[in-house]
Amino acid sequence: MRVNCVGAIIVDSGRILLVRRGHPPGEGLWSIPGGRVEPGESDIEAVAREVLEETGLNIVPGRLAGTVDRPGPGGVVYEIRDYLAALPDGSDGTLSAGSDAADARWFTPDELVRLPLTTGLLDALVEWAVIGRR
Repeated sequence: MRVNCVGAIIVDSGRILLVRRGHPPGEGLWSIPGGRVEPGESDIEAVAREVLEETGLNIVPGRLAGTVDRPGPGGVVYEIRDYLAALPDGSDGTLSAGSDAADARWFTPDELVRLPLTTGLLDALVEWAVIGRR
């Protein structure tokens, strides 16, 4: 069974926004905000909703950065489409972890190599030219 999911790659002032997962899969690991696409929802709507739920921030979704498949429990495959996104001009949102996120923070690319990240995240960010090689 395939499950449609989306993620948001949000870079601001050279930092990338990550959330620490509060529930499986990936509990305790840092990743980009995202989650399942609900029935009848477009990817763009899902990206904006998931970021708001997990971080308290409104974003402007952009172009597709890339797609990955990740195995889940019971033979499920999460098909994850990750989109570039930005904070709107004059954004006054306050970053706060919510929903299934245990924490939400901004990190520089150099800090990512020291974090427990979800499988393949660092490689994908490099491959999609979001950050340089580490």
